[in-house]
Amino acid sequence: MPSDIPTPISAAPGTRPSLVIVGAGPRGTGLIERIAANAPELYAGSGTEGAGGFDIHLVDPHQPGAGRIWRAAQSPLLWMNSHAEDVTMFTDETVVMEGPVRPGPTLHEWAEIEGSTFADRQLQGAYLRWVHEEAVAALPPGVTVHHHPQRALRVSGPREGRQQVWLEGRPHPLPADLVVLAIGHLDAELDQEQHELAAYARAHDLVHLPPDFTADSDLTSLAPGEPVIVRGFGLAFVDLMVLLTEGRGGRHDGDTYVPSGQEPVLYVGSRRGVPYHSKIGYEWTGERPPLPRFFGPSEVDAILARPGGFDFRRDVWPLIEKELGFAHYHRLFGVHPERTAIAWTDFEEKYAAGETAEREALVASAVPDPADRLDLAALDRPLDGVRYPSQEAFQEGLRAYVEADLTRRHDPSRSPDLSVFLGLLSVYVQLIRLGDIGPWWHGFFSYLASGPPGPRLRQLLALSRAGIVRFVGADMAVTAEDGVFRASSPTVPGVTVEARALVEARLPEPTVGRALDPLLRQLHADGAVETPEGLLRVDRADGRILDAAGRPHPRRFALGPYTDVRTPGAFTRPRTGGPAFRQNDATARAVLAFLRDLACRAAA
Repeated sequence: MPSDIPTPISAAPGTRPSLVIVGAGPRGTGLIERIAANAPELYAGSGTEGAGGFDIHLVDPHQPGAGRIWRAAQSPLLWMNSHAEDVTMFTDETVVMEGPVRPGPTLHEWAEIEGSTFADRQLQGAYLRWVHEEAVAALPPGVTVHHHPQRALRVSGPREGRQQVWLEGRPHPLPADLVVLAIGHLDAELDQEQHELAAYARAHDLVHLPPDFTADSDLTSLAPGEPVIVRGFGLAFVDLMVLLTEGRGGRHDGDTYVPSGQEPVLYVGSRRGVPYHSKIGYEWTGERPPLPRFFGPSEVDAILARPGGFDFRRDVWPLIEKELGFAHYHRLFGVHPERTAIAWTDFEEKYAAGETAEREALVASAVPDPADRLDLAALDRPLDGVRYPSQEAFQEGLRAYVEADLTRRHDPSRSPDLSVFLGLLSVYVQLIRLGDIGPWWHGFFSYLASGPPGPRLRQLLALSRAGIVRFVGADMAVTAEDGVFRASSPTVPGVTVEARALVEARLPEPTVGRALDPLLRQLHADGAVETPEGLLRVDRADGRILDAAGRPHPRRFALGPYTDVRTPGAFTRPRTGGPAFRQNDATARAVLAFLRDLACRAAA
C-alpha cells in the first residue's frame, strides 16, 4: 500500500473483514471480477487461509450484474449502442495493469450472434448477469457475497476505523472495513433553468420532461399528433424517437415508416442541430496507427508539471488535434497513396515538426481532395453559418447530410475515419490522467465516436419523410411565453415552432452536488472535494476518495462517471487497453491488500 495510507486497524475478535460495494451494475461486477482474479496472489496465496475469508456486501435495488440501466424490465425495442463484438467485460493483454489477465467472451461470442449485431439491452443485461455469476463463482473459498436490494443512504465512521453504510428501511448499518462506491449514471435535481421551465409548465398546464434516462421517463403525457419540442439530438433522443414511434405501434417497412396514428410530432434541435455521427459500419484491416504519437504519457507529464496548471484549449487541445490528424493521415497515406501528392515519410517529417498553420498548409498541398482532409472544427459544427430559406428546405438539407454521413461511415474507402476513432480512444486514455477537463471534450467524443447505429439513422430519415420528426436547427433557443413553449434556430431565420410539450432529451449531468442519490448528497454535504464541474475527486492510482488536503481516504473508494477519472463509454472494446479495467484492477488490489493485512492482524 502507499506509504501515506494508515495501517489497517485490526478487526474486532470474531468479526470477518467486510467490503461494501454500493452499486451492483457493470462497474461493481467488474470490480468483483478483478478481486477474484487478484485474490490468489494477494489474499488466498498470502498465508491467510487460516484467518478466514471476508464478506462482500453488494448494495443495489436492482439485480446484480445488469443493475438499473441494463435491467430486464425495459422495452425490447431499445438497443445497445455498440456492435456485439465490441462489448466485453473481460481483460486482455492490451490492458496495462498489475493483475492477471482473465479472458472471457465478448457479448457476441457469449450470445452466439453476429458480431455486427446491435443487441437489445435486455440481452446485454443477461450477459452482465452471467458475468456477475461467473465472477462470484471465481472468488476464493471463504469469500461470501451478499446482495442487499436497497438504496444506500449514507456512510459514516472515523477515517481510520470501521465504516457504517446505512441502508433505506434498515435500522442498523452494514459494518464495512472498506467501502467502494460503484454507482453508475445519476439522477439529478433540476438546475435553475429546468426549475423555471417546470414551474411554467405547471402554471400553464403544459408538459415538461427534464433530463432523464429515456427508458425511465413517463411518455404517456405526449399526446398523439401534438407537436413536441425536443432539445437534444444524441442518444437519448434516439431512444425517445423509438419509444414514441415503434413503441406506439408504428413500424418500419424498408425505408418507409408506417404510422399507427399514436405518434406525436417531434421538433428536434440542439447546439449542433444534427444527430451524432453514425457508428462506423466496416471492420478494420491492416496496420493500426502507432498511437500515442503526439499525445502520450510524456506530454501528459509535461502538462501536469506546469507550475500554474493548464488550460484545456491552450495546452491540451492542440496536442489532441495533432494526434487525431496523425491517425487520420497515417491511414490515408498507408492505404490510399493515390489520393496523396507526396511520400508518407516526407509528410510525416514535416507534420511532426510543424505548428498548426504549417500543418494546415502541408495538408492542403499534400492531400488534393478536401474530402480526404481532417477538419475537426467542421465536423464539430457542420451548420455553423449555414442558413436555409424555409423549414422544408432545411428538412431536405439535413436529410441529405444524414444520408451522406451514413454513406461515408459505411464506406471502407473512408477508413481514415476509423483511424480517427482509434485516435479518440487513445486520447481518452491519456486524458484520464488530467482529471476534470470540463464537459466539452466528453460531448465531442460522444458525437464523433459514440453515435447511434446506422439503422437508427435510417429510421430517423424515414420518420422525417413521414413528417413525424421535424428538424429545427443549430443553436436552438427555447423560451416559455404566452402560455406555450417556443423553439427557434438561426439555421432557419424567422421561423418559430410552438408546442405545449417540451422534452429535454439528454442525460442529467453527473455532478455530486446535484445528484439525487442520497449517499452522494451526503458526501457533498460532508465536504467531499469536487472539481469545478462538480465531479468527485479521487486518487488516480486506485480510486480512493480525496479530502480537502489531497489525502486519500484509507477506507473509501469511488469509481464511475461522477468522478474526475471517468472513462469513455459504457463498455470496453476488446484490445483497446480498457482504462476502466485498469482502474478496477488497481482498486481491487488495494482492497485485497488492505483486507489481507487486516486478516493477518486479527489472526496474530
